[in-house]
Amino acid sequence: MSGRILIVDDETDMLQLLERILSDETDHAVATRSDPETALAAFRECPFDLVITDLKMPKMGGIRLLDELKTIHPDVSVILMTAYGTIETAVEAIRKGAFDYITKPFRRERILVTVGKAMEWQAIVRENRTLRRALASKEDLDAMVGSSAAMKEIFERIRQVAPTNGTVTITGESGTGKELVARAVHGLSRRAARQMVTINCAALPENVMESELFGHVKGAFTGAWQDKKGLVAEAHQSTLFLDEIGDLSPTLQTKLLRLLQEGEYKPVGGVATQKADLRIIAATNHDLKADIEAKIFREDLYYRLNVLRFHLPPLRERKSDIPRLAYHFLRKYAAINDKAIREISPSAMEALFSQDFPGNVRELENLIERGVIFCRADALEVRDLWLDNDGGPPPGDASSDLYSRPFREAKDEAILNFHRRYIGRLLQNSGGNISRAAETAGIQRQYLHRLMKEAGIEAEGFRGDAGSGTS
Repeated sequence: MSGRILIVDDETDMLQLLERILSDETDHAVATRSDPETALAAFRECPFDLVITDLKMPKMGGIRLLDELKTIHPDVSVILMTAYGTIETAVEAIRKGAFDYITKPFRRERILVTVGKAMEWQAIVRENRTLRRALASKEDLDAMVGSSAAMKEIFERIRQVAPTNGTVTITGESGTGKELVARAVHGLSRRAARQMVTINCAALPENVMESELFGHVKGAFTGAWQDKKGLVAEAHQSTLFLDEIGDLSPTLQTKLLRLLQEGEYKPVGGVATQKADLRIIAATNHDLKADIEAKIFREDLYYRLNVLRFHLPPLRERKSDIPRLAYHFLRKYAAINDKAIREISPSAMEALFSQDFPGNVRELENLIERGVIFCRADALEVRDLWLDNDGGPPPGDASSDLYSRPFREAKDEAILNFHRRYIGRLLQNSGGNISRAAETAGIQRQYLHRLMKEAGIEAEGFRGDAGSGTS
């Protein structure tokens, strides 16, 4: 398989010699640069498989160039050349990740053999990367487990849509798994060898978002000390996932429309038009047609985005998927927390079915993760799930048979149940912040710590709950 090679040397004769050898004897595309800084700029624009660089150069030596290249793309192969070969320099170069090291003058056969080995290694790296992406895509599909008719149709459509290059729009409530669908589509596509690039359109103000998407040139605005590559350029020959597309500003909607229509864009402050070969997947929990009527979303952009559409139903409309999802998350978090929990009790499963899950699959996942953290047996019980039942004991709670047990045992159990419910709610409301929870309860932080330890409660299970927004 042919690849791309960049040669960097401040000696023109050496550049021409190497270019001639590699162009004549291999089928790889060869580019040359006499200055390391311009070589870095070319590499940032589109990474090469192999860089052959001189060790001693003005402004930037080969070792520093190696460091910079590895920072941009860790898998790149780098061969260093020098007329001043020493064991110490060779050891340092290999330690920093150089593929090989050759001394000048070198024989023609030596450079061809070394380049051949480097490109063979790159083929292995590419194959491994593709396999990892395929496995990641399978995991994404697995995470969308479900036997409902709606989910079976989505799985089938993902497999149909993924190999194409069509723009995809994914709609659905927060927490239904829109990003999982995007990752699955990308992972099964022809672009899977390159990482999908993701940005949340609701996360940044308009001016920052424009720079993040399209990049900027030096001097474009205060603080723009150097050129910056945007996410559109990063997603070249890959997929750009625009989460919460409905929150994109009108100005950026116009620029995105041009990118979709022409495959062109301009960095902030730039005058030169740049091209991008990418696939766009967009997701939103908005009703985009209502946004069009309200004049806050462009109709022409909507039709450009809406080539291939997925709508993910909320969990309350496909409750038959709850058991498979619950057991999927149980296996996942039991392994993460090193717990031998294999079952979900019938009463706990019944309690799960009774929930409306406004947070959808993500809420179910958080619920199971929390249950695994609290569970002290080999099966999840209702009491482990910490469901909200208007302040009363959850269905099947052990407190329901307290009156048939000895006073002291019943008292201790009732107090423990109260502590678990009360402290759990405190931590849920404080997002796992122990100091804030203690302040709300009017008790010392140390005392709350002691109660949490006695009740088997970990604050980590609640972090990110308070005021969290999910897609």
